[in-house]
Amino acid sequence: MSKAILVTDEGFRPEDWEDEIVPLSEGVAANVPAVDVASSDDIAALAGHLSSLKMIRIDFPTFADGRGFTLARQIRQMGYVGRLRARGHVLADQYAMARRAGFDEVEIDEALAARQPAAQWAVRADWQAHDYQSRLRA
Repeated sequence: MSKAILVTDEGFRPEDWEDEIVPLSEGVAANVPAVDVASSDDIAALAGHLSSLKMIRIDFPTFADGRGFTLARQIRQMGYVGRLRARGHVLADQYAMARRAGFDEVEIDEALAARQPAAQWAVRADWQAHDYQSRLRA
């Protein structure tokens, strides 16, 4: 089984989450600290539970499926301030967009990390300074 690698603004690091992460449909009812959200899930189920969650992990089934970015933005707009993680097929080119959408980190597997090493992600780590709105204001 491939090990998870976390991508943050500081680079690659190993997985550090030790608690269970359960699907949204089971997690909200069980009052667990972390839930997995599929790109097709209705996040309205999170309402009233956000303050008890320490992490929400949103799945990206393919790099072309942008629903996870929308879900992240909506979850942040609902008031969630905890750890928000993208997982799956997120490419280095999408890292800045993930951070702007509200993600704190991206979880990738070893195979993707080998194809897109830390240096490719690091180029996009200064995500706040290189968005199109900043360039237009300059």
